[in-house]
Amino acid sequence: MAKHVMIYRRGLPEALLERLKEHFEIEDFSHLESPLDDEQFKQALTRVHGMIGASVKLDRSVLETADKLEAISSISVGVDNYDIDFLNERGIVLCHTPDVLTETTADTAFALILASARRVVELAEYVKSGEWDKSLEEPLFGVDVQGKKLGIVGMGRIGAAIARRGRFGFNMEVSYHNRSRHEQYEREIGATYKELDALLRDSDFVCVTVPLSKNTEKMFGKREFELMGSNTIFVNISRGQVVDEEALIEALQNGTILGAGLDVFVKEPLPKDSPLPKLKNVVALPHIGSATHETRYAMAELAVDNLIAALNGDKPKAPYNWDDTKK
Repeated sequence: MAKHVMIYRRGLPEALLERLKEHFEIEDFSHLESPLDDEQFKQALTRVHGMIGASVKLDRSVLETADKLEAISSISVGVDNYDIDFLNERGIVLCHTPDVLTETTADTAFALILASARRVVELAEYVKSGEWDKSLEEPLFGVDVQGKKLGIVGMGRIGAAIARRGRFGFNMEVSYHNRSRHEQYEREIGATYKELDALLRDSDFVCVTVPLSKNTEKMFGKREFELMGSNTIFVNISRGQVVDEEALIEALQNGTILGAGLDVFVKEPLPKDSPLPKLKNVVALPHIGSATHETRYAMAELAVDNLIAALNGDKPKAPYNWDDTKK
């Protein structure tokens, strides 16, 4: 008898859906914006062997009835939506999709750096509104990117890809802070390791790529923005929760920092009453880090490969907790 697989929140391209159907019985809940409130979704959890999707908080309280569940394949690189301890206890394999989104997400980060520095969004609206009726004057000038100091907090694959763009594309002086030093990146990119406070004080651009965890939640608050200073642009492409959003808003309104480029927020979609998109020194994007046709297809394809392998008892291409579930 074929195993049952549930698709949740993020749908699959038709060709990849057909691949799954060749192997499994499919229950598709990808059309539901809030599947956790749906009774049919809850009932399906009791009979599925695998799950594939993204952007749904699957903790112990949700999965405790999923007695047959063997594997979850997340169409994402981050795993903060999953209760890893619970999955390990149950022997449930969690897979994710690193690598395939590295370069696209780094492009997004650099787009935010450039757009924030050169005030691209603000000045594009200036033209569209018909206000451009004379040569641009100093109050509307931006700042240079080339030759400036780029500080990266979280020097994983994406951080390194951003560092390469800065160093080799814009002749930037690159420093980084990470839980451990990466001597390979220091040699290849010429990046300098710094303690966090020193990096914040010394950088013209601070770009955050850390994963969300208990250690990184609200990692950036009032103190950190004050260390950056009034000439620094803050860029966050990791998770909104690594920032104290109220402290960020205050720093932007008061001129404590120069500006911010943001692809992630504490609440998504961004609440309509949030002051962030209304601030002229903010470039706010709707979490587009990996949102290109090519990359999203590659992510979905890897997620499907991962799930097929895991449910067949084979090691997936990108497991997150494979060794822990095999203890």
